[in-house]
Amino acid sequence: MPAKERPRILIVDDEPRVINLIREVLGATGFDVMAAVSGESAVEMVALEQPELVLLDIILPGSMDGYQVAARLREFSDVPIIMLTSRTREVDMLRGFEVGADDYLTKPFSSKELLARLRAVLKRSGAEKLKPKHAIIDCGELRIDLARRLVWVGGREIYLTPTEYRLLHELASHPNHVLVHEHLLTRVWGAEYSDNVDYLRSYIHFLRKKIERDSARPQYIVSSPGVGYMLAIPDAANPPG
Repeated sequence: MPAKERPRILIVDDEPRVINLIREVLGATGFDVMAAVSGESAVEMVALEQPELVLLDIILPGSMDGYQVAARLREFSDVPIIMLTSRTREVDMLRGFEVGADDYLTKPFSSKELLARLRAVLKRSGAEKLKPKHAIIDCGELRIDLARRLVWVGGREIYLTPTEYRLLHELASHPNHVLVHEHLLTRVWGAEYSDNVDYLRSYIHFLRKKIERDSARPQYIVSSPGVGYMLAIPDAANPPG
């Protein structure tokens, strides 16, 4: 593959062993690899180099940890982020998703797992860049422009992370229809995530906090317990397409 066509991956980690391992694995499978050892240098490299994906360790030297780096990147970039960590607590995973991470990889991980997660995230990222059909969905105070990937609530534009938007887009593409957990996980994250219902619940939680007037009593994203979720639109007046 010509160098200019090789996807660029930024590793943000202060462990040389981890950097060398990832560089070797990814370099041998068609990726260009860059590395940053601090949060500050990572933010600068993303701004200047615009990599296709960031592998971001949570524990970093200096004044910024991985969560802070992810939050800073989301202020100006939609670059996919996979968090790398030795922490396995659910609260740590949820915090990563909340600041805009697309996936979460726990150390130690195998080369096969790293490549599978990376390719799945890159595939999702590439798919979302395809121009969608023109459609505007109005649902009370919620307005979704599927063509321009914009969302408003009560006339105020709402920022959604790439994964949050993909989830809302999938729900909005099937208004007033319950989409089962497996369908949403496969469409938004990929087939290899079809059993990770905790991923889906976490993002539904974050999405409701952004678009619902009362996230504890949602009126737009409605649950069908044990089955899935639905975007409730009165009369489905503006179905997409």
